[in-house]
Amino acid sequence: MRPLPSLLARAVAAAALLAYALAASAATTLLNVSYDVTREFYKEYDAAFVAHWKRTAGEEIVVNQSHGGSSKQARAVADGLEADVITMNQANDIDLLAQRKLLPEDWAKRLPEGSAPTTSVTVILVRKGNPKGVRDWPDLARAGTGVLIPNPKTSGNGRYGYLAAWGSVLRDGGSPEQARAMVTRIFANVPVFDGGGRAATTTFAQRGIGDALVTFESEVEAIRAEFGGDFEVVYPRRTVLAENPVAVVDKVVDRKGTRRQAEAYLAWLYSEEAQEIAARHGLRPRSARALAAHARSFPKVETFTVDAVFGSWKQAQKAHFDDGGEYDRILAASHRQ
Repeated sequence: MRPLPSLLARAVAAAALLAYALAASAATTLLNVSYDVTREFYKEYDAAFVAHWKRTAGEEIVVNQSHGGSSKQARAVADGLEADVITMNQANDIDLLAQRKLLPEDWAKRLPEGSAPTTSVTVILVRKGNPKGVRDWPDLARAGTGVLIPNPKTSGNGRYGYLAAWGSVLRDGGSPEQARAMVTRIFANVPVFDGGGRAATTTFAQRGIGDALVTFESEVEAIRAEFGGDFEVVYPRRTVLAENPVAVVDKVVDRKGTRRQAEAYLAWLYSEEAQEIAARHGLRPRSARALAAHARSFPKVETFTVDAVFGSWKQAQKAHFDDGGEYDRILAASHRQ
């Protein structure tokens, strides 16, 4: 006959396991659908938020992540992926969800800075020593320079790269015709169109394809950490400011009963602790304190916004990236060169 203390110990252990399982099943779960170069940032941010929420609200919470090309991710949410929150690199992708009535059209007014707690800038990454002498956007248009840019049809990173080059010509006093000509030559130099920024990074850094990678500044440290220091970052004279908006997906959180947690998750992105995490991951913080503390990581560069040069993201999308727009015509022309 088994001794009573042993049976008692097993019963206590079983009860403890059951209590743990019940607590885990009772934890609120959020899904953050984001673009593909934010994996590392949100991994650290989520852990910090979970601890903050437990400390301040006394509640267990689990945050799951989904990453991919920004527009592909937004379409997945529009088609039914149950995101509690969406964290993108451009307003256009969240506007798609407003068009589908998943959240209100004025979503950008719900949080400070147009609901964009961080920013980045589009830069050019080159191989060590900069063998092709790339200093600015026109250098990417030279024959024989392989350029990696994610597909602007599926990637916000790619759209920003396209608009950075186009807008730089206009900011220099050039005409739309001159901008079109330069961007056409740049895209004629693109050997591979990856679906997102992280895939383009892999093609450039791991597969060794291309002489230059057009990407977010926030991607540079991740590249160096994974692939070593065989790369240099080039800041063009003028580049586009990438604003990273976030939004609660109302239809999902109201059905799941997760609005309180989802709103807190996004609001805490503006906290000093979260802004510090963002800065460590190469995202330009909105916090003046965090920005000053990391000033050496974020060189001053002349930037322009999509709204300032192209009117708005909606106008840029319609003119350049909708089917039959400028990008489609440029791609057809660049393939003939």
